Amino acid sequence: MALGSAPAAANPKYSGIVIDAKTGKTLYANDADAPRYPASLTKMMTLYLTFEALERGKIRLDTRIKFSANAAKEPPTKLGVGVGKSITVEQVIYALVTKSANDASTAIAEHLGGSESKFASMMTAKARALGMSKTTFRNAHGLPNSGQVTTARDMAKLGIALREHFPRQYKYFSTRSFKFGGSNMANHNRLLGVVRGVDGIKTGYTRASGFNLVSSVVDRDRSIVAVVMGGRTGASRNAQMKDLISRYLLKASTRGGGNLIARGAMANMEVASAAAPMEAASAAFQLPKVGPVPELRHDGDARIALAYAAPTPAPVVGREALAKSLQAQKMAIPVPTPAPVLVPPMPVETASADAIDPVTTASTAAMSGWMIQIGAMPDQNEALKLLARAQDQGGKALRGAEPFTMAYAKNNEQLYRARFGGFDGQSSAASACKALERKGFACWATAN
Repeated sequence: MALGSAPAAANPKYSGIVIDAKTGKTLYANDADAPRYPASLTKMMTLYLTFEALERGKIRLDTRIKFSANAAKEPPTKLGVGVGKSITVEQVIYALVTKSANDASTAIAEHLGGSESKFASMMTAKARALGMSKTTFRNAHGLPNSGQVTTARDMAKLGIALREHFPRQYKYFSTRSFKFGGSNMANHNRLLGVVRGVDGIKTGYTRASGFNLVSSVVDRDRSIVAVVMGGRTGASRNAQMKDLISRYLLKASTRGGGNLIARGAMANMEVASAAAPMEAASAAFQLPKVGPVPELRHDGDARIALAYAAPTPAPVVGREALAKSLQAQKMAIPVPTPAPVLVPPMPVETASADAIDPVTTASTAAMSGWMIQIGAMPDQNEALKLLARAQDQGGKALRGAEPFTMAYAKNNEQLYRARFGGFDGQSSAASACKALERKGFACWATAN
């Protein structure tokens, strides 16, 4: 991602915005109204509805949230709570803001909404109430779903709404780490404690979305909310966010009462008139060609591969062809959970077998630049568990690094490399390896 003037030219996935949180004025925008996949930024709305339920007395911080089979089988990142087990609402909040736990997201969604699909409808309805006119939610966690879309502008609105509406609960977003089950889970937001004034909010990543980040900054008498979506790496995303903060924080107003959502000043952030027909608004609402995203509901391997693998050149094929391909590999396609259509439907892309890459004979590079590898396993879930353990114990060594798996074949056996990417160079990758080796992990650095 290029810094400064023209990041979109270097990266077609990129979009960004900086909003003065006191006045609602747009200080910077680049494709801010173009549709993008939110990834784990989705959890911002999950938390919004959780905070709202707390304020209305529907739940308390010590309310126990039980994990259904549906929640427990969500792919990582996750807490790994067993079916029928429970944790408190406060533990759910900490898990979402630090580890970005998918299983905890589904568990709280089912508790508050009765089902995941009903909660997603609640999320979309709340988005409309907040003026997020181009956002639709299909799940509570942000794992791949072709119908789950947003914009950088809408995410900025949500960030401001969280700050304004829940000042007591907003403090959770500044949590640096969370201890659970003997593990210390570091916040994925690496700008906390590094960039002056940053007090939250949320990161996100899937293959289709790229690396996303919403940041809230309060420094003396100025305040902004900034959004970066579609970064090529975690490091470049963070660098772009730092650049935006340094460029535009001093341009923010020292006056203004905030309270933008409540008094309707967010209308100033809209590009089109509220009176414009929905049909006209949706005409330009087409997703960029960032890679196939299927409507798979609960095929864990496929969803993980689509979320965390790298893009692979593959033609978009029909669902019938996909079904035949996956059936040949003994992978069933679950029926998508129906959800109310609250905005005009968008074209749905389906993924080819090559894009899902469950059994491939060629190595699939997940990232470019320097990375480290800590193992290779025949089971992708085990590779992801190894990455989670390393991330829990790696501490500062893995700050800014992003975990992923890479499929390859060896002696006619399918294996999955467990890797971290996003390092600035050879020295930082080598340093991370040394730190992990001291913790008992095998590790080597490589460039791709």
